[in-house]
Amino acid sequence: MATDSTGSAATLRVLRQDDWDKWYDTLVRGFGGVPEAAEERELWNSLTEFDRSLGVWDGDDCVGTAGAFGFRLTVPGGASVPAAGVTMVSVAATHRRRGVLTSMMRRQLDDVRSWGEPLAVLTASEPAIYGRFGYGAATFQLNAEVDTSRVRLSSLPAGTDEVRVRYAVPADVLDVCEAVYARLVPSRPGMLARQPGWERLGLLDPESGREGASPLQCVLAERDGETVGYARFRVKPDWELAGPEGTVILEDSAALDPAADAALWRFLFGIDLTSKLVIRGRPVDDAWQYLVSDIRRCRPRLRDSLYVRPVELGAALEARTYQAPVDVVFEVEDAFCPWNAGRWRLSGDAKGASCERTTEAADVALSVRELGSVYLGGVSLSALAAAGRVREVRRGAVAEASMGFGAGVAPWLPHGF
Repeated sequence: MATDSTGSAATLRVLRQDDWDKWYDTLVRGFGGVPEAAEERELWNSLTEFDRSLGVWDGDDCVGTAGAFGFRLTVPGGASVPAAGVTMVSVAATHRRRGVLTSMMRRQLDDVRSWGEPLAVLTASEPAIYGRFGYGAATFQLNAEVDTSRVRLSSLPAGTDEVRVRYAVPADVLDVCEAVYARLVPSRPGMLARQPGWERLGLLDPESGREGASPLQCVLAERDGETVGYARFRVKPDWELAGPEGTVILEDSAALDPAADAALWRFLFGIDLTSKLVIRGRPVDDAWQYLVSDIRRCRPRLRDSLYVRPVELGAALEARTYQAPVDVVFEVEDAFCPWNAGRWRLSGDAKGASCERTTEAADVALSVRELGSVYLGGVSLSALAAAGRVREVRRGAVAEASMGFGAGVAPWLPHGF
């Protein structure tokens, strides 16, 4: 139970609409206290799901915040699975180490289970926080800084020259960009089906967030009159004695086929008066890496992105498919959600799966955190075993299961929440 400044029990309750401003101010202060632009604040107010949000109160003071968006997440096999998008989590610095976070996580996971959502997902401000609640790092993102004065694109796919790239006002072409995104959602694990209102996130453009760069710009990739891709970006001009040294900052890009994708990258690499392209939050297997002449001068680097937590283990493992046949008994540790603990037999292949409790001998022993990490196919069960986080009981079982849990493409979270 969380306690207040006097040692008495603090109050945890579902967020009321008239408490949102105080609740959100607590969140902002927890992340440094820098006020957000009015348009950002309005957007997050409109997206907040009040009946899925929690606050901890010490008298009239809000000292803890947590929310959960109702998402649908693509899993291996292409299914769109209900998932609680855990968000807006903070604890006031005056109330640390008093059980505030634990009380919110406890209530939240109980709620997610009651809502019938087999998964909870989040992005972590600090990776060390959420492992104890069963969340495992499941996707990673690729960032890069490309020296476009020295790196060129080569071996472009057939049909690249047939794609027309044209400028468009971002808000004017939002619908066609969203249509491209929606067509891609089933193709990659980790992607989120955009719920009403979330399309506005891609247009968020407060001047305070530009860091000296231009307002948001957009180009469309078109073929035979059809939009087959788009890119949203900013340009930050800069001049040295030797000449222009501007930077292109890519915010978002999507394409329906290799030629459209290559046409967009060729455009971004070739914008006049620039010599650097900053790429953020892309899939780790993004195709541009295999088109560049010098990957070293692109300075690629990885960062953890989406964390996954099976809430109803059996339903979660049944919701996805497996790229190779798998028949394994897991001995699962889950102290925080004990209804998941024990032995489960998973049998599945590319057509479907079943996962049921069993009394059979275990083949592999692990915690729910490791199952969260491997769930979307971006982390190898074998790698976790090599790190000592997964224990093989039956010889060969880890390799067999690891093959099944893999995915043909890297999982990817397209935007934060």
